[in-house]
Amino acid sequence: MRRVWQWAGASVLVLAAAPVQADELRDAVAADLPALVELYKDLHANPELSFQEVETAKKLAARARAMGFAVTEGVGKTGVVAVLRNGDGPTVMLRADMDGLPVIEQTGLPYASKRRAVAPNGTETGVMHACGHDTHMAAWIGTAQQLVARKAQWSGTLVMILQPAEEVGEGAKAMLDDGLFTRFPKPDYVLAFHDAAQFPAGHVGYAKGFALANVDSVDIVVPGVGGHGAYPHTTKDPVVLAAAIVMRLQTLVSRELNPTDSAVVTVGSFQAGAKHNIIPDEARLQLTVRSYSDESRQQLLDGIARIARGEAIAAGMPDDKLPTMTVKTPYTPATFNTAALTERVVATLTPRFQDRLMEVPAVMGGEDFSQYYRADRENVESLILWVGGVRAEEWAKAQAGEITLPSLHSPFWAPDAPVVIATATEALTAATLDLMKKQGG
Repeated sequence: MRRVWQWAGASVLVLAAAPVQADELRDAVAADLPALVELYKDLHANPELSFQEVETAKKLAARARAMGFAVTEGVGKTGVVAVLRNGDGPTVMLRADMDGLPVIEQTGLPYASKRRAVAPNGTETGVMHACGHDTHMAAWIGTAQQLVARKAQWSGTLVMILQPAEEVGEGAKAMLDDGLFTRFPKPDYVLAFHDAAQFPAGHVGYAKGFALANVDSVDIVVPGVGGHGAYPHTTKDPVVLAAAIVMRLQTLVSRELNPTDSAVVTVGSFQAGAKHNIIPDEARLQLTVRSYSDESRQQLLDGIARIARGEAIAAGMPDDKLPTMTVKTPYTPATFNTAALTERVVATLTPRFQDRLMEVPAVMGGEDFSQYYRADRENVESLILWVGGVRAEEWAKAQAGEITLPSLHSPFWAPDAPVVIATATEALTAATLDLMKKQGG
């Protein structure tokens, strides 16, 4: 039987997986799975917002310490670094992110989050693991357990990190700024996975090269000269000017970027005015800008600034009334899967997962996992995998057009956690064992 699904705009052809022979690693993961699922449920019910992951970090650090890791807490505010030295060999870093989102859960799960928290802007909100970081952490523990049990099979240094604040794009940089690569062994290889809401549970996806995009948040303030809506000739209308800027921005991707170079410029917020008959003296735009290469990113940002200024000049605005543009920092750089590591891990996983392993296209989402590779591109190789999380019955209904699948960050997203955790644990363990296998082993 064959199945075809759409993911990120590309058709992916997958054959139904053939029966898998008995496998010692897979059996060991299955034996650990009930306890890992219980951990997942606890994490799911008790999410914490970015840079507030105090309880989460503490309980997982304790587990790593009990396994024999040298554990340091409070790295990059709430991050955890666990180091296990096991002779000579490469240094491999495995990362899981910890933070939840300011989302009120609506999954109906018996262990659904009822947590409330105060966001940095002072707003009280519900909190949910709507991006599946709870599965990431459970698989992180599962992988640690498997690697500790197999110390005779590998040699080198294992660095396992729990990263805060991925959802705001600041956690990886915070850990690096706090000495992740100087206070602790610098990795030769960095691995992670992310659950996926776009394909069936238990399938493993990988992209070659760019996997996720640069993410920039841009604010534009458009000044005007306000006045009565009945007498527009006495004003300089910032609403009309901002609308012209919005329309002109659409040409950046369609007419200025190379057609083979994917990018997105989206105006997500347009705010101006307070009353029907008053022309305001200001309009505000908020943009998300997505790209892959550093060159395309800079071209887009330069183009946005040029268009905002040019449209204002065309509207007759004086030099002291031109729009101002702010690019939020830090931005999230594009995530890049290095060629040699990707090829090696794919070769390791292909016989293990057979038809459940697939190459997938890059997406325009962002992931600050990118920071670890960019911190030392000459010496660090990097790979992030996708692990499908859609339950089989839901996938079948979606393919039949009976339901629409929720996305990541949806209050309805509930991955098939046991399958995600087991698949990710097996994949990360197998990949790490290969990277750190003893010479002649």
